Amino acid sequence: MRSIWRGAVSFGLVSIGVKLYSATEDKDIRFHQVHAADGGRVKYKRVCSIDGEEVEYSDIAKGYELPDGQVVVLTDDDFDELPLSTRREIEVLQFVDQAEIDPIQFEKTYYLEPDGPATRPYVLLRDALENAGQVAITKIAIRQRESLAAMRVRDGVLVLHTMRWPDEIRRPDFAFLDEEVSVRPQELSMAEALISSMSGAFDPTEFTDDYREAMTALLEAKQSGGEVQQPPEVPDDDGAAVVDLMSALRRSVERAKGGSAAKDDAAKDETAEDDESPAKKAPAKRAPAKKAVAAKAPAKKAAAAKKTATKTTTAKKTASADKPPAKRARRSA
Repeated sequence: MRSIWRGAVSFGLVSIGVKLYSATEDKDIRFHQVHAADGGRVKYKRVCSIDGEEVEYSDIAKGYELPDGQVVVLTDDDFDELPLSTRREIEVLQFVDQAEIDPIQFEKTYYLEPDGPATRPYVLLRDALENAGQVAITKIAIRQRESLAAMRVRDGVLVLHTMRWPDEIRRPDFAFLDEEVSVRPQELSMAEALISSMSGAFDPTEFTDDYREAMTALLEAKQSGGEVQQPPEVPDDDGAAVVDLMSALRRSVERAKGGSAAKDDAAKDETAEDDESPAKKAPAKRAPAKKAVAAKAPAKKAAAAKKTATKTTTAKKTASADKPPAKRARRSA
């Protein structure tokens, strides 16, 4: 784990150095917004609503809108000047029974680890809290926000629960609370019997996240079935080598044309590169051989024409020999 805060627990005149760690983590399956056609990530730009220009992250400040629409702009320097006495201190205010704290007030949970030589006073406070059976009410400032917090012992470690302020808890405003709703004794008795039959010791490991398991199974099924989009690689550096750019373009063409036509284009690109290379101009001497092959074609045509003419002459002679004698006499006369 990685600590997110470092300070001290102020317990009377005793100061205990501690480091703060997140005690929980989200196990939700996270999704990205992607282009449905090719799986490419959808990105957003930070654009100013007034001039329409893109704003660098370093130029972004926090603004508070007043009721009349005006905006008060606050910078990091303004926040640094605010007097937070609990900026690096967890101040113990009082000790109470844990049953007095409504769980609705709990927000986030953190682990406290003794920092360096503070192990002994840390263990002292831990054992005293455990023996008293109480929790300590404290205040802490995390990320420019001051919160109430309850500190207790869990598995030999001091645990800190940040709490919401009283004015952050909403009051339920439901119409049925003002109505007289009657419940029959038989119904109430049956409901109590059902509760009794379903009562038992709480074991969180007996419960599972059915939605997450189903989503995991769906993702695995799509992956094994080949329904996974492989987005094209987008070079981060605009000044990449030309060879890398050509390679990326060639892969894009192959993806668009489907393979065979792309291979032909790739072969043409390689041939063009070979022709432009001075070291590979020697094979150009083979060009006359192609001309010689091409020259053989007219010769073959001439031979075929001569053969056809010979056949025609022979046919004419044969036809003349087969004519009747009478016709020959007329020509003689």
